[in-house]
Amino acid sequence: MPRYRLDIEYDGSPYAGWQRQSGQHSVQAALEQAIKAFSGEEATLRGAGRTDAGVHALGQVAHLDLAGEWPADTVRDAVNAHLTGAGETVAVLAAALVGDDFDARFSAQRRHYLYRIVNRRAPLALDRQRAWRVPKRLDAEAMHEAAQALVGKHDFTTFRSVQCQAKSPVKTLDRLDVARAGDAIEVRATARSFLHNQVRSMVGTLKRVGEGAWSAADVKQALEARDRSACGPVAPPDGLYLVKVDY
Repeated sequence: MPRYRLDIEYDGSPYAGWQRQSGQHSVQAALEQAIKAFSGEEATLRGAGRTDAGVHALGQVAHLDLAGEWPADTVRDAVNAHLTGAGETVAVLAAALVGDDFDARFSAQRRHYLYRIVNRRAPLALDRQRAWRVPKRLDAEAMHEAAQALVGKHDFTTFRSVQCQAKSPVKTLDRLDVARAGDAIEVRATARSFLHNQVRSMVGTLKRVGEGAWSAADVKQALEARDRSACGPVAPPDGLYLVKVDY
């Protein structure tokens, strides 16, 4: 059966997350319905990352197998036509035929996430549900300095959801950078894989540093505690984006 890779973007605000869930609208289900509408096939789409409810993607990757062989551009355009017709906030950026050994999840080498904070008093208009508004002025340089304590191979139990299904809390964080541009603060994280809620947990903790409530030493101490209760507040899903997946 031909295997197709899809590169996908979506506004996650209306969805219960990437993964198909009974009785709830998901990104995966929206795409599978569009695929069935054009191909007539009940295909199962497998994604590189199971983003949570409200989380967005600029570069999600998924694969599927179809009995019929279609030009890749036809797959992209036909799926998009049905997504648009159904009013979905999902788009297939590109489609490509790939080998049977390609797996969107297990072939991935690195995943890149962006978390957007808008640091201003005024409410959000254009960025509503697409960023986290924090009214109090944050020290982005202090946040970046504290973030470096989390880079490397660590037990990230402190920054792991109690619902996380990963076999081990040990992960290697390749990058965690914080930078300001005007009212915007961007947190960029890169790793081969992440624990459930890991990025949002780290961002919420770094916000405490930016407010002056915590120091870099406090972040390191929280990491070493290996205790979920030592984590700062979990940042909301609105500002999180799956930007890119490397293969």
